[in-house]
Amino acid sequence: MFCRQRSRVFNDANGMVLLLSDVKILLSFTFTGDHSALSTPLLSRFSCTMQGGEILAYRCLKSNANGASKHDATLTRRAPTPGKATILAIGKAFPSQLVPQECLVEGYMRDTKCDDASIKEKLERLCKTTTVKTRYTVMSKEILEKYPELATEGTPTIKQRLEIANPAVVEMALNASIACIDEWGGSVKDITHIVYVSSSEIRLPGGDLYLATQLGLRNDVGRVMLYFLGCYGGVTGLRVAKDIAENNPGSRVLLTTSETTILGFRPPNKARPYDLVGAALFGDGAAAVIIGADPVIGKESPFMELNYAVQQFLPGTQDVIDGRLSEEGINFKLGRDLPQKIEDNIEEFCRKLMSKAGLTEFNDLFWAVHPGGPAILNRLESNLKLNKGKLGCSRRALMDYGNVSSNTIVYVLEYMKEELKREGGEEWGLALAFGPGITFEGILLRGL
Repeated sequence: MFCRQRSRVFNDANGMVLLLSDVKILLSFTFTGDHSALSTPLLSRFSCTMQGGEILAYRCLKSNANGASKHDATLTRRAPTPGKATILAIGKAFPSQLVPQECLVEGYMRDTKCDDASIKEKLERLCKTTTVKTRYTVMSKEILEKYPELATEGTPTIKQRLEIANPAVVEMALNASIACIDEWGGSVKDITHIVYVSSSEIRLPGGDLYLATQLGLRNDVGRVMLYFLGCYGGVTGLRVAKDIAENNPGSRVLLTTSETTILGFRPPNKARPYDLVGAALFGDGAAAVIIGADPVIGKESPFMELNYAVQQFLPGTQDVIDGRLSEEGINFKLGRDLPQKIEDNIEEFCRKLMSKAGLTEFNDLFWAVHPGGPAILNRLESNLKLNKGKLGCSRRALMDYGNVSSNTIVYVLEYMKEELKREGGEEWGLALAFGPGITFEGILLRGL
């Protein structure tokens, strides 16, 4: 093939890929590399669509002996926008204790030595309405035997809680990071930055240093620590990692989120009704993401682009989600008007993100929403008139893991990765999370 346009050449595992600038045509050419992995007698060809210097899509083609081309739909991919951050890999990890929701009430009442029938009845009702089926937890019989004071009302236990939580959070973050790096296929020495998110540990130095050390990262790795952001922390981490990746060419950012409910575990008290909501809804775990711009063809497999990000808070709502650290752990209060506050402001927020790509129809997008609870998902679905199933990945994550605070959005994105593999899937989507402030975090996503 001859071309007078300026071009860049990349080599991948199967041959030469030629990328042209300033051209609007469909190009296809034969791979010159090793075709032993391809089914013979078919020959593999590669095609890419370009417009205004941007690769719009690329796909593998197969041609038979007569030269007729056949599109292999399973290999169709959109190419990332040059310079934009992409998700290159995802990993997750959990503690060993798996709690089916149908077993939670009896176990919680037993562990906290509570025999109040009205509290038990309320907790049973809450467990049904959360839609959660299974969760993981650091808390165990062995921990309660070692620290029985955790189940005693009014006992100063912050020291004991941190003795449990600090190492547990880093251990889960380590396991999630190892799984993520393994999927990515790169070396830990190629990780240039780490963004560490947690609302479950308190110490100096923070878990970011312990994680970097245990992973064997370089000692000049750039570290960012995001503490006590609550449920929107995962999307904040994605936004910060995006900014780092796009402003440091060649960088590879490891984002880790890790959470445990140890700081909030306590016996039920009628004066603290939200404690029961937490017992019925929240779980423990960790997640990790590798983020980088301009992925290396043939070595990295981006599946989602972080195109544009926005954070905003709602003035005058700082008391709607209120968390306070005390000698007994952390106490949360949740205003009953939280779902309504989100519903009243979500459409304008979403349209601000969508406008960057000229999008106007909510049902033309895929949706990755932090599942703070079923009420928030239901109101968002109703308010935006989303088709049934649009929040399916969020509902599935809630059902399988509960609300795991900052981690949960990553679990949603992992399920969304499976959805985006299907032919004809939406190109654009939104990642959303809400938390103390009230703070809205959002990212305009592009499926690749």
